[in-house]
Amino acid sequence: MATTIKTRRTLAKAGVITGLVIGGLFAGLPVLWLLSTSFKSNGEVFQNPPKLITGSFSFDAYWEILGDGAQLRYFLNSYIVAFAVTILTLLVAVLAGFAFSRFTFPFQKTINAVIVSVQAVPPITLVIPYFGLVVGLGLYNTYPGLILTHMVFTLPYAIIMITAYLNTLPRELDESVKVDGGTNWTALWRILVPISVPGLIAVGVYTFMISWNEYLFALTLTRTDDMRTVPIGIQMLMGQHSYEWNQMMAMSILGSIPVLLLFLLFQRRFIGGLTAGAVKA
Repeated sequence: MATTIKTRRTLAKAGVITGLVIGGLFAGLPVLWLLSTSFKSNGEVFQNPPKLITGSFSFDAYWEILGDGAQLRYFLNSYIVAFAVTILTLLVAVLAGFAFSRFTFPFQKTINAVIVSVQAVPPITLVIPYFGLVVGLGLYNTYPGLILTHMVFTLPYAIIMITAYLNTLPRELDESVKVDGGTNWTALWRILVPISVPGLIAVGVYTFMISWNEYLFALTLTRTDDMRTVPIGIQMLMGQHSYEWNQMMAMSILGSIPVLLLFLLFQRRFIGGLTAGAVKA
């Protein structure tokens, strides 16, 4: 009996491991092919039969990207927009989350419903209204136009997550600050925010990823190359008569590095923040 149970557990474990390996290969093979293509010449991309390991390994595509001032400008724009969106989103979300978590005010449930409903609206349906609004405000082809538009889509999730995270912190923390003569403002910035660092990191990394990878509004709300971001820069490598596939793959790899580094640096806090914020809704 004991042997049968042990055998079943072993088979179940082997099945799980096999499934994870197959899933990992399925998810990782496109990325591996992307990396391989970035080291090929453009003519070798369509070689038949295709080769995963190229015989003419070269960094030429990367040197072309890194040596082109216009391409580097795309990266600079993405950094400026993504970091600005992340900082401003966290600032507004902390204040909003504190209000939702610690106070009761008129129309609170209605405002919560509106915040959640924004998450449910397909972004593509908002392109024309936002284009008209941004042009009307004189923010077309500017950093503020992109930053404010991205925040519309990053703020709802950030507010929901930070509110949920603050709900897990006991109100006695706030009360102890007030007993010592502090204010709600003091309780927020001196006590709650430092304790909430894992949650803030989780929200910050997610926000940065959303802004860094955003394509639709970055294309619609910019006109000149000096305002384009990395996703648009990749698309711009598609010429009228030919595609620079190796450069597109190289730029995709370079564009993935910031997000990958952020996740690797804050992996533990990111996962801890997500699980802690999911305790209460």
